Parts: sequence; structure tokens; C-alpha cells
Amino acid sequence: MAINIILLGPPGAGKGTQARRLIEERGLVQLSTGDMLREARSSGTEMGKRVAEVMDRGELVTDEIVIGLIREKLGQGGNGFIFDGFPRTLAQADALQALMAEMGQRVDAVIEMRVDDAALVARISGRFTCGNCGEVYHDATKPTAKPGVCDVCGSTDLRRRADDNAESLKTRLMEYYKKTSPLIGYYYVKGNLTPVDGLAQIDVVGAQIGKVLDKIPRWS
Repeated sequence: MAINIILLGPPGAGKGTQARRLIEERGLVQLSTGDMLREARSSGTEMGKRVAEVMDRGELVTDEIVIGLIREKLGQGGNGFIFDGFPRTLAQADALQALMAEMGQRVDAVIEMRVDDAALVARISGRFTCGNCGEVYHDATKPTAKPGVCDVCGSTDLRRRADDNAESLKTRLMEYYKKTSPLIGYYYVKGNLTPVDGLAQIDVVGAQIGKVLDKIPRWS
């Protein structure tokens, strides 16, 4: 039986970092909305053609299309999936819930990565990533061992997001609180929400998440 989890939290909470750990340690597949859209666009499938047409018109891809892409991924089987960037709204959460029921699956755990906004600004402002392998670094807390070179893959393609600054983060946080944070209450009522300290050390956060997943029958 596949295990499906959602990582919730504001921008910079560390969802991507923990998702990569779960991929390596638990064999899960990360379902990133952006990655799925890019993959679909170049696939040549009927769904891919729909995605390309919408994106070429400069329009936002509808929830219906994203759910369609997720349905395709769930149908491929495997150990389970980490939902990254979806759902973002209550409507999307309802659509995902309906899809899971249709396919005989469920969301087994929703991990809320709690952070303090002020600390988050400090974290984001110093963040940079490897453009080749996606490893995340920070000027103060996790610099590369050799300046300008990724510790993991040796690439020199280290990047900073243009919106990784205090003002842009405030805008992104407002968007999160308006549209996505209501999901915390949504999943709390459903009984599968567990908060963890998103500002703890990476290994500590990973251990907290691990304890949650170890309670799921398949891994207990």
C-alpha cells in the first residue's frame, strides 16, 4: 500500500529539504506541481498537449489539469508520494480528497512545519541552492565547504532566488496565510495533521517527521 503525505508550511519552512530526505530514506516520490507541469509539457501525451496550450497562452493551469496529472502519477504505483505545492487552497484539498477516494488511496499524514516569521526572514535572506542537484545552503547556517562549489555534486551553478529577500517574503507569506494556512484547520479536523518545529536543525526536523511516519501501519 502506498503512503501519501503532505508537507505544509510557509515559504522557506524547509519543505523541499525534508522532501529530499524522504525520497532518499523512504523511497517516496515527490510530486511537485511545477515539475509535473514541465514534464507533462514535454511528454507529448494528450494531457501534456493541454498543459502546453494553456501555458503557451500565458494562462494559469487549472486545478482540473493538475488533478489529472496527479491521477496519472498515483496510477503508476510505488512506495508513495510527497505532495509539494499542492494543495494550496481548500478547493484543491477537496479535489485531492475526492481523487484519493476514487483511487482507493488516502492522505496518511499531513506535516505542518511551524516557523516564526521573523526567524524565517533571516533564514530566507541567506538561502541559496545548487542549480544542478537542488541542494539547499545558507550563508550563516549551512555554507558550502568550498566557496562557490556544491558539496553534493561539485557543481558551481549556485543560485539565489530573486524573491529571497525580506520584502518579497512578506508578500509570499501574505499569500500563504490567505490561501494555504486554512488547510491547517482542514486537516486538523480530519485527524491527520501533526505539527513539527520547522526551525529546528535539519536532522531534528527529519527525526520529528520520521516519528510521525513510523506510526503509519506500513512502517510501524
